[in-house]
Amino acid sequence: MLITHDTRCALDTVVDLVNTAPDSQDGSAASDGLASVAALAEFVEKHRISDVGVLAERDLATMHAIRTKFAQVFAAPDPRGAATLINEVIAAAGTTPRLTDHDGYNWHVHYFAPGASVADHVAADCGMALAFFVVAGEQERLRRCEAPDCRYAFVDLSRNRSRRYCDSRTCGNRLHVAAYRARRKEAAG
Repeated sequence: MLITHDTRCALDTVVDLVNTAPDSQDGSAASDGLASVAALAEFVEKHRISDVGVLAERDLATMHAIRTKFAQVFAAPDPRGAATLINEVIAAAGTTPRLTDHDGYNWHVHYFAPGASVADHVAADCGMALAFFVVAGEQERLRRCEAPDCRYAFVDLSRNRSRRYCDSRTCGNRLHVAAYRARRKEAAG
């Protein structure tokens, strides 16, 4: 599957957005990576989301709603369920595809209207990136980390679709070390 630069940026954005959600174990606002307008501004800057204007509480609330929908896409049991959710997000954003070459990037497609809110911008671009995976029959690449104490979202871009952890150096390695120690302990009697 060919993944263009702008699609990859949108995938990184949607994964990071989903992973800002509060930890499901405690649900505290302190664990919400997108708990304030200032945090949203940092998110926008980190992902180089252009042309969003002044951010307000309204933008934050809408981003939380979009984050919830995108999280549901990662949990969707089949392409039809994922497509339904993606269609809802894209339709609500009022997509307006247009070619652009802003900020020194080569030509690429933006799916949001000029002057769109940050939420519409993210919903349209990220929704279309996820739609490309469903269309290509690659929805199973939209995954959650298999580490029991993690569950972060990620997109498996491995050649053989074998990635199981959000980060093999942390979650994957931690589980492999634990399994190794358990085997050693069992062998020692």
